Amino acid sequence: MLATKTAPIRILLVDDHEVVRVGLRSVLDRVPQIKVVGEAASMAEAIAQTSRHRPQVVVMDVRLSDGNGVEACREIIAVYPQTRVLFLTSYADDESILAAVAAGAHGYLLKEIGSRGLVQAIQTVASGRSILDPAVTARALAWIKNRDTPSSPEKLSPQEERVLALVAEGKTNREIADALGLREKTIKNYLANIFDKLHITRRSQAAAYFVRQTRS
Repeated sequence: MLATKTAPIRILLVDDHEVVRVGLRSVLDRVPQIKVVGEAASMAEAIAQTSRHRPQVVVMDVRLSDGNGVEACREIIAVYPQTRVLFLTSYADDESILAAVAAGAHGYLLKEIGSRGLVQAIQTVASGRSILDPAVTARALAWIKNRDTPSSPEKLSPQEERVLALVAEGKTNREIADALGLREKTIKNYLANIFDKLHITRRSQAAAYFVRQTRS
């Protein structure tokens, strides 16, 4: 009996730097098990190219020219739930990591990873598993799972919950204000109230709290 040939993993590359996309394509084109079916430089292009090519895995940066990869991730997964999103970025801050996790990302890696590690990560994500770079996510995941939080935090108002959700997406105060049709100063006041009710002091803590609540 002849062995069945496995179809290559279809990949979409999303990064606003052309030289990065060229470099990634040159690496991945040498791997028979992977096929790059498209590229995108912006959030809008990422969503359009996903619709056009239906990749199995989208390899995407967190920051894009017209928005951020977290927003693109959320929209892509909402419309194409079978598509896997793997972040490949230079940003290792807690807020970016937590926002990516909250958006449903299936992997988060730093660009320092070697070509072999990247190929293995793509294969892992394509197989249905998740992969998170231990160099940047160990503390964040431990924080989400184990961080001591108030046993009875005060209940947030519906508007405060909306603000908290946007914080978890990695949006700035200005972006939250625009999204909700409010003044930036009003958003600052909402955040102050949220921090006081949850007994926290940082946006990344707020994002961690949101992730825990949505997963509980």
